[in-house]
Amino acid sequence: MADLRAGHLLVATPMLLDPNFAETVVLLLDADENGALGVVLNRPSTVPVADVLETWADVVAEPEVLFQGGPVSTEGALAVGRLRSLDDAPVGFREVTDDLGVIDLDTPVELVDGSLDGMRIYAGYAGWGAGQLESEIEEGSWYVVPSLPPDCFRDDTVGLWRDVLRRQPGELAWHSTRPLDPDLN
Repeated sequence: MADLRAGHLLVATPMLLDPNFAETVVLLLDADENGALGVVLNRPSTVPVADVLETWADVVAEPEVLFQGGPVSTEGALAVGRLRSLDDAPVGFREVTDDLGVIDLDTPVELVDGSLDGMRIYAGYAGWGAGQLESEIEEGSWYVVPSLPPDCFRDDTVGLWRDVLRRQPGELAWHSTRPLDPDLN
C-alpha cells in the first residue's frame, strides 16, 4: 500500500478518466485513517484573484489567478503557502510539511504579507472518505510520489504532470512519454 501523507503528490494515471482529475497532480494537504484532502496543482482558471479576493492579489504567486483545487466546495477558497523562514510562521498558517502550509484567508493580509515565498488560492478541493483513496490507488488510478518545493508554485503548470513523472525512478518515468491518446501511438 502506498504511503499516504501530507506533502505527497497524487499523479493521475492514464487509467483515470474522470474529467475532474485526468492528467492532474494533487498535493495532499491531509491524510489519515478518516480520509484525505488535497488540491489540484495544475488547473489554473482564468479568474484573477483580484476579482474575487482583492486583498490577496498582491500576495499570490504568478499567475495571479484562482486555481481549480478540485470538485468539492468550489464556491469556497483555500490557500496554500510556503514560508520564507521556518522561524517566521505568520498568524493563520497551519503547517502541512516543514515550510508548506494552509493559510487562513480570514487572516488580515498585512499579518501574512512578507512572510511567504509563494502562495496560491484554490477554488474547491479534492476529498476522499476513509479508505476511498487507498482503493483508487489499488485500482491503478493514482501514482503516489514525493513532492519538491517548485511543484506548488511554478509559473507554467502545463507540463507539471509530465515533469513529476519524468523525475521518478525506474519504469514510472516512462509514463511521462506516453501519448495522451494511446491509439495514436
